[in-house]
Amino acid sequence: MKKDLPLILKNLVLAMQESDFEEIAFLVYDFQLKNNPIFARWVSFFYENPHNIQKIEQIPCLPIEFFKYYEIRSITKNPKVVFESSGTTQSFRSKHLLTDTFFYTQNSIQIFEKRYGKLENYHILALLPSYLERENSSLIFMVKQFMEKSASPYNAFYLHNFETLFQTIEFLKKNKDGRKILLLGVTYALLDFAEKYKGNDLSQVLVMETGGMKGRRPEMTRAEVHQILQKAFGVGKIHSEYGMTELLSQAYSTGEGVFDMPTTMRIFLRENNDPLTYTPTRGLINVIDLANIESCAFLATQDVGTLLNGNQFMVLGRADNAEQRGCNLLLEQF
Repeated sequence: MKKDLPLILKNLVLAMQESDFEEIAFLVYDFQLKNNPIFARWVSFFYENPHNIQKIEQIPCLPIEFFKYYEIRSITKNPKVVFESSGTTQSFRSKHLLTDTFFYTQNSIQIFEKRYGKLENYHILALLPSYLERENSSLIFMVKQFMEKSASPYNAFYLHNFETLFQTIEFLKKNKDGRKILLLGVTYALLDFAEKYKGNDLSQVLVMETGGMKGRRPEMTRAEVHQILQKAFGVGKIHSEYGMTELLSQAYSTGEGVFDMPTTMRIFLRENNDPLTYTPTRGLINVIDLANIESCAFLATQDVGTLLNGNQFMVLGRADNAEQRGCNLLLEQF
């Protein structure tokens, strides 16, 4: 039975309803407490008896930075893939080891299609230069799976060839084959593209940004980015994807930077000085991602956010230096 438990949990996650979240979260918690020594040690800092936890909000979330320094695993089987985050040096990249890429693909497709409809209804144009320039990107892996399911002959990745991308968009606009055009781009590259082709009508295109500036441009608020892209492309709304190497689920925004939590994810906001104290307004984002069965489902990020009604949230930016120092102190104690 023990060998089958990860598979049982994955099947539960793929079939779950929102009302199942807390029950499945505790099943995953118990599994990871027994099989993930890093997570178990972290929990032991807060609870003498970790089984006394009654609510999912009481579960201590592991600092996401631990993926840079430890193998965060709940399964000992050899991994099929190691996803790596962007970073200036190899030693300080987060690494997410997976044995089951099929589950990751199933979950990601299910989340996207629940929000946007069947992938077969899309042409996917991916402007993701900084991700293509390095190996082992989870985003590139996911988009490749999306393209495979979409099966459009016009699906393509673009590095810096803006002219080819623009000509493809113009062709598909005129083609009118019943499919929608999805332009998924890393934020800074979409801004570069917008500068070169501003004034062209992309109102028929679903423009989705992700990933931020990656050090290529000065930081801007999401609202500022969206305003520039809306004006340049003549689109009513800019969509967004919230995901990261350490998470196997994604959240999508259909405009105005308001993200919908997928069925597999819950967001909580913690106080900077107390990892177990939550705030209803503005705070650091804790994520429970039930798709993270093989690693750790309970993670404390360095993103600042706010919660809205109806399982929605906004990401306001990254933690400032003072907030990051608080996290570093916890790491040192570990």
